Amino acid sequence: MTDATHPRRRTGRMIAIVVIVLVVIAGVLVAAEVIARSAVANTVRSLVVQQVGLPADQQVDVAVPGIVLPQLVKGRLDQVAVSAPDVVLGPLNGDVRVDLQDVPVAGDAPAAGGSASVRLAPDQLRALLAQIPDFPADTVDTAAPDVTLSTEFSVFGISIPVGISATPGAADGDLTLTPTAFDLGGNRVDADTLRGQLGGVTDRAVQTWRLCIADRLPAGLTLDGVSVQGEDVVATFAIDGRLLNDPALQQNGTCG
Repeated sequence: MTDATHPRRRTGRMIAIVVIVLVVIAGVLVAAEVIARSAVANTVRSLVVQQVGLPADQQVDVAVPGIVLPQLVKGRLDQVAVSAPDVVLGPLNGDVRVDLQDVPVAGDAPAAGGSASVRLAPDQLRALLAQIPDFPADTVDTAAPDVTLSTEFSVFGISIPVGISATPGAADGDLTLTPTAFDLGGNRVDADTLRGQLGGVTDRAVQTWRLCIADRLPAGLTLDGVSVQGEDVVATFAIDGRLLNDPALQQNGTCG
């Protein structure tokens, strides 16, 4: 072999060495990423269990989109998603999901904020609505986009069954149910027709019902939406980014 081939051989060996080094570095970075992601997930899970008061064996899934290492270097996680089934959150009991944005990994800086949702099955919804005083419903179910109720009114000693379709929502942090239509003798009627047929005994059924839950939730959570999705009802909350480190926002709120 001539001397002219020696540089080519050396170049080939150098390229091979560079490739090996890059593969090793990539492997180290992958391992570091896996370790960092696991550490973040475990830390977040421990904080959630501790702060919310969940059982030690509660299933809590934590997801951090994107590559974790660069986010840790800059000191903030772009997004953190936490989900857990069958969680008791104040008066609510259901599957919970929390999404936070721009979350600090240390210090007292607030997160940018976020949102939370609680998914309630029909039986969980019934237990919640039972807390409304004199709620006029013997049965509660869902038929998207409404909650359906049934009750009876006594008119001249005669019991008359009435079905109610009501749209769930939120107002000033309260859970609301607004009647939109009524089933009277198989006919769909509005509130004025129902009142005209049965009189003042229907007054309670045609108004918007409200249930304040702020006094049983951290002040940093505000109910801002309720909707029927499939057979379930989903309640959504706005999260104040200061909730993570402000003791006042971690205390229960108040009802006006």
